[in-house]
Amino acid sequence: MRIAVVGGGVVGCAVALELARRDAAVVLFEAEPELGLAASGTNSGILHTGFDSTPGELETELILRGAALRPRVIGELGIPVLKCGAELGGAPPELLDNARRNGVEAELREDGTLVVPGEWVTDPVAYTLGLGAAAEAAGAELRTGARVDDDLPGFDRVVNCAGLHADTVARLFGDRSFEVYPRKGEFLVFAVPLDRILLPVPAKGTKGVLVFPTLDGRCVAGPTAVDADDKDDWSVRERAREEIVAKAVAMHPPLDGARPVAAYAGLRPAGRGVNYVVGPSRADARLVNVAAIRSTGLSASLGIAEHVADLLVEGPARRPLAPGRPPVAAGPWWRRTAEHRAIV
Repeated sequence: MRIAVVGGGVVGCAVALELARRDAAVVLFEAEPELGLAASGTNSGILHTGFDSTPGELETELILRGAALRPRVIGELGIPVLKCGAELGGAPPELLDNARRNGVEAELREDGTLVVPGEWVTDPVAYTLGLGAAAEAAGAELRTGARVDDDLPGFDRVVNCAGLHADTVARLFGDRSFEVYPRKGEFLVFAVPLDRILLPVPAKGTKGVLVFPTLDGRCVAGPTAVDADDKDDWSVRERAREEIVAKAVAMHPPLDGARPVAAYAGLRPAGRGVNYVVGPSRADARLVNVAAIRSTGLSASLGIAEHVADLLVEGPARRPLAPGRPPVAAGPWWRRTAEHRAIV
């Protein structure tokens, strides 16, 4: 079977890898000159466990499956990770119950702090590039700088992992069943050390502002959650600092008085009234949509890939998981997309 994967973010690279390992003839198309230059390279880099996800939903199922697959993939591909765990102060007991329903290890201390040891931090660019290189090593062809503007008639199936532009790709196949809009998340980077992820009590639709370490010894606070219309606006608003800093200082007092050394924004591909549109299109049997994958795409990517591959190819992976040679991204991952879009 000849399969096209449209989109070279973390989800597209994971899907290409899983399909190639099942002996499909895979070609990945990425419009940008390199992989992971959009949402996948501008998120927190946190690998969530799904402890606070709603039981029974597809998103939760795929996050949990991704978490189960993650240790082996990270280990065999040599992807950097900080196994720091997370703490959530003032956690309601219901969160511990939710974690247990989802099968996630968690502990509620006497002071009301919920501890989730399985929450880790990675370099999301290295994660994406590592999956892409492994996909290529398994036989997939990666085409960067390759914008898709037709329905790819030379392929038996097309997997739409185009992130912010997944609705545009779907329209090429006559599918108007969903719409994607950018939800801007802005982050501030500080030269302040931190040894664990600090989480707020999540609100409906957002995890809120959190503080987390990076692999290079800094810490980051954010994100904001601003629903927008412009899919090309990667700028950081002037108001972002006042929306983030007070909340971040309350969680991590050493940030009081610290000045950010950098800021960046990510555009999450949110669905208008939908979430995790994953499955065959009703408009065209060749098309499989993997769309409206919002902020949990990094965490769920391996679970999504397995789920999609099960829809298209019978049987388990036949080719071994082997690392390729990913390109080395110069400088911190959180600066890469900003520099590419000339907004530093």
